[in-house]
Amino acid sequence: MEKAIEAISLTKKFNLNIAVNNLSFSVYKGEIFGFLGPNGAGKTTTLRMLTGLLIPDKGQSLINGIDISKEPIRAKLDIGVIPEMGNIYLDLTAKQNIILAGKFYGINSSELISRTENLLKIFQLQDRENDIAKNFSKGMKQRINIASALVHEPKILFIDEPTSGLDVISQRLIKKVIRDINKKGSTIFLTTHDMEEANNLCNRVAIINKGSLVAIDKPEILRLSIEAKKTVVISFDKDIDISPFLNKEHILGIEKVADKFNIQTDNPDIIIKDLVDIAKKYDLKITMLEILKASLEDVFLKFTREKD
Repeated sequence: MEKAIEAISLTKKFNLNIAVNNLSFSVYKGEIFGFLGPNGAGKTTTLRMLTGLLIPDKGQSLINGIDISKEPIRAKLDIGVIPEMGNIYLDLTAKQNIILAGKFYGINSSELISRTENLLKIFQLQDRENDIAKNFSKGMKQRINIASALVHEPKILFIDEPTSGLDVISQRLIKKVIRDINKKGSTIFLTTHDMEEANNLCNRVAIINKGSLVAIDKPEILRLSIEAKKTVVISFDKDIDISPFLNKEHILGIEKVADKFNIQTDNPDIIIKDLVDIAKKYDLKITMLEILKASLEDVFLKFTREKD
């Protein structure tokens, strides 16, 4: 597979603090790649080195094979960058912000107007395209921010916490746009604290902690790697203590929360059969039954705690 982004032995120190430590990984063309880590793990420093905003003390950042430190203009023509805090001009309108971003890339006037109108429509901003940005909500400002980064149709898009603190409507719209531009061929590099967002959007994820890479793979494979146990959740129409009737050999833990039993087990098949037998024997109606697998959040916590 062709590589869109390569981090090769990236290292960055700030005084005596090692923010990023000999970090290497690749992002393949056409991927949505999630970059996860706790606060202070080195995510933002890595992102800045990959996009040429920060020069590494050691190592290389390659964009489509181009060293961004040596050929920054050539490399940056292929990328769009959407920082968490945004970089729109608050005294300009939504339309003016997008047009200005396009002018930086030398897009001719007729093409720029066409792209701007299309982006305003995609981000549902056409009704307020002539309103000053400082009067917009956080969600609408983020829409302008992302639209401005997309106006030159970048092959690679770096997005830092795109939906953090936004309303549900803006979150859904932004996630849809990310999926849509990815389907059209763009590679997406996404940093996020939202595990559900990473799980639903990303083809692969990398987890960084204390400047080092601690895990990288498809979300499902990472979940399976820690799935030694599962949790069976069940509730009945009557109040009953089922603990004495279960096969203890396969129970790793049992807890009652409200009207539900959470049963940790290494063999959910046997436990569920026991539960069905109990329901028949005591004339109980099963109102809810679910097997919970390890989540991406469980993976994140496992790898980041192991590094501590």
